[in-house]
Amino acid sequence: MTTDPLSLSDWVDRLATARVLCVGDVMLDRFIQGDVDRVSPEAPIPVLRIRHESAMLGGAGNVTRNLVGLGTGVAFLSVAGDDPAGGEVVDRLDALAGVETHLVREPGRPTTLKTRFLAGGQQLLRADAETTAAISDASAARLLEAARAALPRCGAVILSDYGKGVLTGAVTRALLDLAAEAGVPVVVDPKGADYARYRGAAVVTPNRKELSEATAGRATDTDATVEDAARALIDTAGVSAVLATRSQDGMTLVPSGTAAEHLPTEAREVFDVSGAGDTVVATLAAALAAGAPLGMGARLANVAAGQVVGKVGTAAIAAGDLVAALHHQDLARSEDKIARLEALTETVERWRRIGLRVGFTNGCFDLLHPGHVSLLAQARTACDRLIVGLNSDASVRRLKGPTRPVQGEMARATVLASLADVDRVVIFGEDTPRHLIQTLRPDVLVKGADYTVETVVGAEIVQAYGGRVLLARLEDGHSTTATLERVAAEPD
Repeated sequence: MTTDPLSLSDWVDRLATARVLCVGDVMLDRFIQGDVDRVSPEAPIPVLRIRHESAMLGGAGNVTRNLVGLGTGVAFLSVAGDDPAGGEVVDRLDALAGVETHLVREPGRPTTLKTRFLAGGQQLLRADAETTAAISDASAARLLEAARAALPRCGAVILSDYGKGVLTGAVTRALLDLAAEAGVPVVVDPKGADYARYRGAAVVTPNRKELSEATAGRATDTDATVEDAARALIDTAGVSAVLATRSQDGMTLVPSGTAAEHLPTEAREVFDVSGAGDTVVATLAAALAAGAPLGMGARLANVAAGQVVGKVGTAAIAAGDLVAALHHQDLARSEDKIARLEALTETVERWRRIGLRVGFTNGCFDLLHPGHVSLLAQARTACDRLIVGLNSDASVRRLKGPTRPVQGEMARATVLASLADVDRVVIFGEDTPRHLIQTLRPDVLVKGADYTVETVVGAEIVQAYGGRVLLARLEDGHSTTATLERVAAEPD
């Protein structure tokens, strides 16, 4: 089997031609972030001062988000309660492009809602509102009717089992039988210890702990023991293959009757493993639906998982991220540091989750000189991560005149990114960085001491949410304009 990055990238392109039926437990993941600076007088507990709230689809909903990100068509089936959280799930599913949704609203049933409270990069508490009771017979009948109608247009089925009552034994068996009749492979993200309920599945995707629990406590701490446990599971449960996810040790694919493949981890930094299993099952199923061999699908899933564990929260993969990872795994650090605002916003969120202070400064940086280097060094000492906003070529021309800049924006960005004090460079086309500051919300805003706090663009924005404005001392005798004037005055 060819496994070089270009052939994998070809399969990524083909994912947009595929369609997957996803059935399972949908949930809503809510994140409440804030600051803790005191203990409650009512009890020895921290008081969280809330600064930001967000929510996203979780469980089988996050599997669907991943499929959409890959460009794969989706028929999504689940059951939610007739409650506000269920309404929010409906709204978020409706906002996903290319998804055919069949969401049964069951009166009296609570929609699974997981609320996480965070401060300083740490999770203080998770509060779950849910039921694990089986869905009603009427809901199960509607679910299977929708599955029967959708299957002929799908190339793979995902059963995303979180044990919240949607995939009952009867519903699971009926879905597996329908898929077998249609000749469509089923990928299962399993729950519990009885995998015999998934008999006939093409592949199950347990993590290391789940694999051990499903095989009466077998060891799963080495390549050999994981393979032995997977083969035991294949024999007892009647599934065709096991793709075991092993955290920092990567993944192991064990097909029935053929050699195992041990895939090393593709993650460079691990910030949050939430939803990584959803990414694995989505990518694998999309690849199978597109006609990829199982081994190729497993490799794509491994690369995708390596990307999402470096993201924040219940993350989802995108086809562009997957192609970029395949093509550019060996890019130089300086090239990686030049970011688009959309990607940078996520990076900043990730930094804040682990308690890092974010600094921001901006300028044209046309000819980098010691004054620039000093300012950047002072800015970096005031924060944990420094972002530099760089005026685009068009912006520089408006500010400095038609003969500027001397160097193009990518040349200037590359030089800045090569400095150890700079963590990210983002190019902006406006005359001022106000939009960047409003979007990124830096903890520290830095400009030279030739400004006053009152004249620094964005100072009032940063101060309004408790941020700091720093005026860095200037190095005398250094100026791009003065340098160009000296050069112009020199005789030829």
